[in-house]
Amino acid sequence: MTVSTPLTLMGAPGSPYTRKMLAVMRYRHLPYRLFLSRDGMPEGLPVPKVALLPTFFLPNASGDMEAVVDSTPLIRRFEKEYEGRSVIPTDPAIAFLDYLLEDYADEWLTKPMFHYRWHFQADIDKAASILPRWTLKPQAEEEALKLGKIFADRQISRLHVVGSSNETAPVIEASYERYLGVMRAHLETSSFLFGARPSSSDFGMYGQLTQLATFDPTPMQLTLDKAPAVYAWVDMVDDLSGVDADEDAWTKRDAIPQTLINLFKEVGAYYVPALLANAKALMDGADTVETEIDGARWVQKPFAYQGKCLQWLREQHAALADADRAVVDEVLAGTGCEKLFA
Repeated sequence: MTVSTPLTLMGAPGSPYTRKMLAVMRYRHLPYRLFLSRDGMPEGLPVPKVALLPTFFLPNASGDMEAVVDSTPLIRRFEKEYEGRSVIPTDPAIAFLDYLLEDYADEWLTKPMFHYRWHFQADIDKAASILPRWTLKPQAEEEALKLGKIFADRQISRLHVVGSSNETAPVIEASYERYLGVMRAHLETSSFLFGARPSSSDFGMYGQLTQLATFDPTPMQLTLDKAPAVYAWVDMVDDLSGVDADEDAWTKRDAIPQTLINLFKEVGAYYVPALLANAKALMDGADTVETEIDGARWVQKPFAYQGKCLQWLREQHAALADADRAVVDEVLAGTGCEKLFA
């Protein structure tokens, strides 16, 4: 289907999910119209129930415009509405593995993203300096300085939401360093996570890495030191509009490389125990999530949305045909990810 009307959204350069969706639309050749969130809500557009970025303004079943958020279902909605250059692998088993890695990117990699930005002083200073200035409206220097302090204070006070604290900092930082190692190794033999064609999980990881690898000083230097290929990959994924969408470019189910399995081991080591402990806390009505991750104590507040993430993962896994589920289970066996579906 040819897209004649640009997709309308509101977002910001400092939002990893905004960057994720912009890259998806560039790759899929979907025209879009972006409003910067710092410039305010455009007149005539509906106000979102929850202020999350990016916010898309799309017609509902009745044809009325509504504000829609959440990148993962938006990607799949656009897959149904617009043909060509899909970012969802056609093999159901590979598509599920892709979904799992996208979830890891969106829900775990965002922890180091938020942690590094608001835990280290150099990163706080840069974010407080630049984020308020991402506007096309004229702005007095005094106003930018004032907004920077307000924004930094608010975000620092919310570090506990993602589980960032002095106690959990070593776990989060070790997780990012290990991720860089396995991602770098994978990119030595593969252009993208599932072959020579980008999938939704590539864009999920790219979104977080636009901040971790190329904006915030501390993780950016770490990325340059440990995995310069990952730093460069972010620049490449930013605009893949010229990359061919060859159907044969996806990784085949009987040729899953060890480098990809190693990435699932990182998911199993860090994200899975946090996800399972969070679900237990929600079920028990507990005020605190407590578990062990990488041999260290992990403590954070329960997060209802990640309870839904686990539910959706299990539903997607259960919906697979038996043969496809067997392939998935074989790939995940021994990675720690199999515990999600025990």
